[in-house]
Amino acid sequence: MKSPLLDLPGAVAANGIDADVAAHYGSFNTEQRALVEGSGFVDLSHRDVLRIAGPDRLTWLHSLTTQHLTDLRPGVATGVLILSPQGHVEHAFFGSDDGEAFTAHTEPGRGAALVEFLERMKFMMRAEVTDLTDELAVTWRPARLGGGDAPEGAYAGYELVPRERLTAYADAAGPPAGIWAFEALRIARGEPRLGLDTDARTIPNEAGWIGPAVHLDKGCYRGQETVARVHTLGRPPRRLTLLHLDGSENRLPELGTDLVLDDKTVGFVGSSARHHELGPIALAMVKRNVAVDATLTVDGMPATQEVIVDPDVGLHVRARP
Repeated sequence: MKSPLLDLPGAVAANGIDADVAAHYGSFNTEQRALVEGSGFVDLSHRDVLRIAGPDRLTWLHSLTTQHLTDLRPGVATGVLILSPQGHVEHAFFGSDDGEAFTAHTEPGRGAALVEFLERMKFMMRAEVTDLTDELAVTWRPARLGGGDAPEGAYAGYELVPRERLTAYADAAGPPAGIWAFEALRIARGEPRLGLDTDARTIPNEAGWIGPAVHLDKGCYRGQETVARVHTLGRPPRRLTLLHLDGSENRLPELGTDLVLDDKTVGFVGSSARHHELGPIALAMVKRNVAVDATLTVDGMPATQEVIVDPDVGLHVRARP
């Protein structure tokens, strides 16, 4: 859904999956600094929104997903994954419960498939799933990250606004920052986006989702065996890494660009952005056996690594005889 905030002065539309919101409003570096300093907001109204209501909602979601939700307190923002039987990430959504319903948001265009999956899995549960993308818009504000009635949790900062009030919200919450500023800060934090920084083979252990979106002591769910085995007995086949790109080239790599070491493809690049302090950065999925200090090549540009996912994480938690 095209955002009405694209009509604000200076707004320049983003591209790709984010084309329905602004890339920036004149200066993405200035907008980044404002967000870091705790002011302004980001329009993420192109994200899909759904609500799960009913007395069984949390126990039902708890049984289906990677997250411990039975004791979720109202106002605590959390990440939730749904896996395939083989442990591959099929859905990722983020939200909180208000005591009556769990309201979540997910990547643009993925809401309908998520609602369809949940509807198939309801059986006799007292839960109602509703797609509210037409009614609610997602925003992100740094001011929501602490103090007062701000939400808690790893994914705090997001806010849901009635879509018809989005322009009035912008007048009160400004100055606006485009998604280029938001993405630069997200990438620097090492937070992946499903379908951009992951592929169909990604398991949570590879993407840094153990902890923020996967609870290791919550009991059975689909795909749990893979997650537990890799965490306790093995090592993830691949690992998410933060790339620091050579800044001599005035370009960023395209989504999906091969990551090369010694003329061999060792992974792929996901999101990339220009950070106001770090320069050009990107997230990439890299094979486990690539040394963490190896300099890689992306579209002809050198790139150094900053570890996000430890390639030997399983070795650190393996039980001793």
